[in-house]
Amino acid sequence: MEETFVPFRGIKNDLKGRFLCYKQDWTGGFRSGFSILAPTTYIFFASAIPVISFGEQLERNTDGVITAVQTLASTAICGIIHSIVGGQPLLVLGVAEPTVLMYTFMFNFVKDREDLGRKLFLAWTGWVCVWTSFLLFLLAILGACSIINRFTRVAGELFGMLIAMLFMQQAIKGLVDEFRIPEREDRKALEFIPSWRFGNGMFALVLSFGLLLTALRSRKARSWRYGCDSRKAKQIITAGWLRGFIADYGVPLMVLIWTAVSFIPSGSIPKGIPRRLFSPNPWSPTAYANWTVIKTLLCGLLGIPPSNGVIPQSPMHTKSLATLKHQLLRNQLVASARQSMNQNSSLSQLYGNMEEVYQQMQTPLIYQEQSVRGLKELKESTIQMVSRLGSIDAPVDETMFDIDKEIDDLLPVEVKEQRLSNLLQSSMVGCCLAAMPILRKIPTSVLWGYFAFMAIESLPGNQFWERILLLFTAPSRRYKVLEDYHATFVETVPFKTIAFFTLFQTVYLLVCFGITWIPIAGVLFPLMIMLLVPARQYLLPKLFKGAHLTDLDAAEYEESPALPFTVETVKLEL
Repeated sequence: MEETFVPFRGIKNDLKGRFLCYKQDWTGGFRSGFSILAPTTYIFFASAIPVISFGEQLERNTDGVITAVQTLASTAICGIIHSIVGGQPLLVLGVAEPTVLMYTFMFNFVKDREDLGRKLFLAWTGWVCVWTSFLLFLLAILGACSIINRFTRVAGELFGMLIAMLFMQQAIKGLVDEFRIPEREDRKALEFIPSWRFGNGMFALVLSFGLLLTALRSRKARSWRYGCDSRKAKQIITAGWLRGFIADYGVPLMVLIWTAVSFIPSGSIPKGIPRRLFSPNPWSPTAYANWTVIKTLLCGLLGIPPSNGVIPQSPMHTKSLATLKHQLLRNQLVASARQSMNQNSSLSQLYGNMEEVYQQMQTPLIYQEQSVRGLKELKESTIQMVSRLGSIDAPVDETMFDIDKEIDDLLPVEVKEQRLSNLLQSSMVGCCLAAMPILRKIPTSVLWGYFAFMAIESLPGNQFWERILLLFTAPSRRYKVLEDYHATFVETVPFKTIAFFTLFQTVYLLVCFGITWIPIAGVLFPLMIMLLVPARQYLLPKLFKGAHLTDLDAAEYEESPALPFTVETVKLEL
């Protein structure tokens, strides 16, 4: 991104660049067909469930002024608008923990003031939205987004880890509260006597850990050995359709299954066990009272909190689309390879057919030369192996070319930007307003398990997390890291330097996390992330060598190929 602070130049350049591919943003989504429903459903649950939970939290913190109805409406409205006119189509919007912290602080500031009070809270927050939007317009006009170039991988991954910690904190806090009496509840009710509270808490542990473990397991369903592959003589029908279905729809399916499990003991226990989601219906007076007066800008005039880009939902959205792209391309390449084998083609003919299929699946905007290079490198290595056997012109079979393994190794990770999945999932979030009576059937403990799932799901690919795992890896086992695809710093940076850099990030992360616990200053934790810009530019170069810092804080995730376990490998890790 070009650093420029000339008024309106950045907006002009963004509009010009987006118009070039705006049509393809829509056609690409529609060409995916029904396959787009898998990532759409996945990210819908990842978006809607936390929004409902944060709505419950806001209801407690604002004495019922803001509920899950408002947070769902905000997420749906902002998401639909962004999917149509937004500059980043894959960005998922929603009401997240920072919004809860800010609105809680504002409510505590207003509720005891005679000139404002609880009744004028929404009007006051409406004007907050007006002035905030004015400042954001001003920043956009001046091109302040160019400052994003100064934020390096250190800041991005530390912020991602912080959000994962906040989600895990919410999951743990929610499970602990399952053993306690909720606020504003009748303490004399049967379900709140000590024995039933203990039973509710233990059942909550079963439901939350059950969802967490099965959801994590279902995401890896494509690598299961279960589920049969069906074929015809000349045409391959979708292989492992059951595994693919579970991988695509397993997480929402687990939510439904564990919700159904929660009703099994319903006949012999009090009505309030297990505890379930609570939110008023959108047609109830408490929910629509603040919808009847038009105030100022969109979220302010509706009396709902504004939505912002959310983590880890946005990376989860991108990752699910990458899986979709990977699966579609893999199916085509596997079919091409098997057809070539059935026709007794040579190895060169097999690779020629695969390369033709690969290029047909690409578009100029997402074509990657690196992927074709991967095809050529795999072809050369396989030809060398076969030539040693003296059968390079012989018909190829699976003893020479392992279709599943070789194709998985050469496929790149690609994501094709499109707007359809975001539009669909935002519309589905809006439909939740009408489905509130059904959503209230979901146990809160299932929600806490889903929070933990999102926290864990956001960790792979985060080099900060991978360095933490490396620190806890026994020295005698570190060669296994080198035997798989790995970040370049594992080979180029001494282990002590990696440990010191990781320790710096960990301490900084704990400081940011601690600030979120401070009642008033908690809303200032983004400033700590911004302070990483001067720290990276002026402080870290004095603590680390330039070459080491470049590898540890690389702009992109650069991978090195796997290394065989040899004496040289052992020397590298030492």
